[in-house]
Amino acid sequence: MTASEETENTGESNRQSSTPSAEPTDDLVSTHHTITANGKQLSYTATAGRYVLREESYTDGKFDGHVAGAEVFVTSYVADSPDSSDRPVTFAFNGGPGAASAFLHMGLLGPRKVVSGDAGQLAAPPYGLTDNPETLLAHSDLVFIDPVSTGFSRAVRGGKAGDFHGYRRDIESVAELIRLWTTRNGRWLSPKYLAGESYGTLRAASLAEHLQSKYGLYPNGLLLISTVLDMGTIRFTEGNDLPYSLFLPTYAAIAHHHGKHGERPLREVLDEAEEFAARDYPWALRQGARLSDEDRAEVVRRTAELTGLTSDYVDRVNLRIEHLRFFTELLRDKRLTVGRMDGRFTGWEPDAGGEHLSDDPSVSGLIGAYSAGVNHYLRQELEYSNDLPYEVLSMRVHPWSYEDFEGMAVTATDKLAKAMRSNPHLRVHVGCGHTDGATPYFAAEHTLAQLEIPRELRDNIDVRYYPAGHMMYVHEPSRIKQSADLAEFVSR
Repeated sequence: MTASEETENTGESNRQSSTPSAEPTDDLVSTHHTITANGKQLSYTATAGRYVLREESYTDGKFDGHVAGAEVFVTSYVADSPDSSDRPVTFAFNGGPGAASAFLHMGLLGPRKVVSGDAGQLAAPPYGLTDNPETLLAHSDLVFIDPVSTGFSRAVRGGKAGDFHGYRRDIESVAELIRLWTTRNGRWLSPKYLAGESYGTLRAASLAEHLQSKYGLYPNGLLLISTVLDMGTIRFTEGNDLPYSLFLPTYAAIAHHHGKHGERPLREVLDEAEEFAARDYPWALRQGARLSDEDRAEVVRRTAELTGLTSDYVDRVNLRIEHLRFFTELLRDKRLTVGRMDGRFTGWEPDAGGEHLSDDPSVSGLIGAYSAGVNHYLRQELEYSNDLPYEVLSMRVHPWSYEDFEGMAVTATDKLAKAMRSNPHLRVHVGCGHTDGATPYFAAEHTLAQLEIPRELRDNIDVRYYPAGHMMYVHEPSRIKQSADLAEFVSR
């Protein structure tokens, strides 16, 4: 049982964000806890609160001082030990853009976890919390970061939140928070890891290069969960046929889960789908009108067989199955849709003839549990007080700026490759869910294969697979296995 024994206010105690302040200050609160992890009792200090990020300001070349720009909410866990300087520390964040760190924090890595249930067995409100005996805290200190406009993070009074809503400024602000926390806590000589989920994997890859080139802060490893490093692999834009091939094995996995492949083993289905998606299928898409009637009929048949769709449907969409249409079409005969984040989840659509699902059942089925869990936990157990709404998923970050990629696909592959070439000790763990319809595993494999790194550095990349979706840790067997995989990675 997690018991809070003492509370320390290390900044302006329980400062309410609505209180006017000429100069914002940190409002960190520390509490002390114990947990049984891996069969051993672990004492740790949790600190929750907002760090004020400041930037050097100049006018006509003259230094104006350090100007506050944002207040970034952080929850950190540090094991109570005589000398923690050589203990690993993992900086973690989710993606979106617009997602707070609540999912990795309270679904997989942290010492307390949300009781959400899983596909077909969702927990009912008001939900609950429980200890996480597989917490990564047993092997690494943890720092969870909520980017600006997510969680309790906000621009300072009078500041422009939009200044932080974009690829480059997001990287700069999160990197500055990591530098600040590392410096204040005397952890420059600790092994350091960056853990990201979804868009957070693109953020982590870019951060590795930015931290190294700007601050000389070299991470030991990246933990990339539900990976997307190249947006061109997942965006179904006109003239880009790549995603159709890279999503196909995921379609096959989802179809398998819903009984479209009978008693065939999943691995057998995936092997066939991957071979087809790597060779015959992309070849057929490139042929266009040059494809013979005989070859087209065969491609239609195999595509339908693998995806669980009808041959008529595959033919009518010109062999190209867009992902939202797939999630709507697969179980149409049952008036059900399947989840984008996790194809194991199903939902009911009021319009059974629609082309796109109006709601992702794998999001709506889980968001209530995570929202209730994190709001209760931060305020009641970690004793952080703030009247702001905790933005678990924020839409106010949109439109997200990708001005650095004008006229080209958004990608962090060049950043990751540069970071690995500069730091040959940098290791990369990649976690993929077979039924993840947002960041398909075959797209991650494709992207990793394109990294411009020496052959010997490919041994630094470790890819693991789980029989669930984007948040594979809501599936209990996957969570147990993934926790062990991550523990082994940071302890290696």
